[in-house]
Amino acid sequence: MNETSRAGSCFADRAAAERALAMALPMIEPLMRDASVVGSGFLHIVIVDPARAPYECPFDDAVLLEHSVGDRSRWDADYAAFARAKAALSWRHGQGTHALQATAPHRLRAGETVLAGSAWIDGIVVGVSGAHPHYDEAFATCIAACLRAVAKQRWHEAVGRRQLFAATDASSHR
Repeated sequence: MNETSRAGSCFADRAAAERALAMALPMIEPLMRDASVVGSGFLHIVIVDPARAPYECPFDDAVLLEHSVGDRSRWDADYAAFARAKAALSWRHGQGTHALQATAPHRLRAGETVLAGSAWIDGIVVGVSGAHPHYDEAFATCIAACLRAVAKQRWHEAVGRRQLFAATDASSHR
């Protein structure tokens, strides 16, 4: 395998993930005070590189970005571990945790989470934990859709510059 095939996404890199998160947080943060949405008052988000596959690297190497909302020192559970477990399950199976667990529980391995709250959209995986499961999933879906939009914008800009191949460095993005 050459170095390019091991590289992460050109258009959905860490900077793109940060932009996608910044787009979604103004929707998410006010809901942190609503106990019917986020019972814990805390949230952890894990975004996975859509160009990294389970057969080519360990999950930790595929994580683009992690972000916590709320004071981590006051957590009543390990929301980071839950979000990572959800993201890892979606990454490995190529679908959101709820869809996987509802339709194919026979695919789960010992030690894998039975918690729902991730999204898989066109290979983009986001795991969220801290809200009620349906809201974890909604937040994950929103962030994944924002990342897809950012990546599409970057691709469109590259095409506009008549760039024939995906760039190998972040300096090509605006």
